[in-house]
Amino acid sequence: MNDRSDEYIFEQHRRGDPAAFRILIDRYKDDILRFLIRLMGDQASAEDVFQESFLQVHVAAHTFDKDRKFRPWLFTIAANKARDHLRRKGRRKTLDLSAPVDAGGDGGSDGVTFVDLLEVDIPGPSDGLDREAVNLRVQETLDTLPHALREILLLAYFQRLSYVQIADDLGIPLGTVKSRLHSAVATFAKRWKASEQEESSSTSTSEPA
Repeated sequence: MNDRSDEYIFEQHRRGDPAAFRILIDRYKDDILRFLIRLMGDQASAEDVFQESFLQVHVAAHTFDKDRKFRPWLFTIAANKARDHLRRKGRRKTLDLSAPVDAGGDGGSDGVTFVDLLEVDIPGPSDGLDREAVNLRVQETLDTLPHALREILLLAYFQRLSYVQIADDLGIPLGTVKSRLHSAVATFAKRWKASEQEESSSTSTSEPA
């Protein structure tokens, strides 16, 4: 069964095959751990979240849409568990917002960064917000996105997959990847600006007359 697709193996797990889940863990252990270490900054936390992630995969097995790809679903769960873990510890992983979106170099991004795509002014520490506060607002804005848009940002930005790799993982055309990512960053930009306006309004109304 080792040469079968992720989706086939996961379906066998859902049908009660005790060996299937172990195959998936072995298949993704290195990739998920590298992803979590990069996202969280230390191996011990990454290993904890790795276990939580696969536990969630097992618990939520009945919710998996068999017409979707397993890999992006798994990485989405891992990223969500990582954020939950960091939130419980009272800290957030600093995001490198200047990193290129298409790190693979075969999607035609020409070195475009996350901030370039967003077309929003994300303030730095000198603008009155420390790095943790900026990071928290970025993360909170990401969390408001619909699943499909958040998923593609996680794949393109957090996991640093190229457009071509994302198209393969999601089983969608390259053009769809680009249009969906464009929609994702446009939605992020709109909600980021809305949060800024809300905070500005809240600050102005709380100032003494």
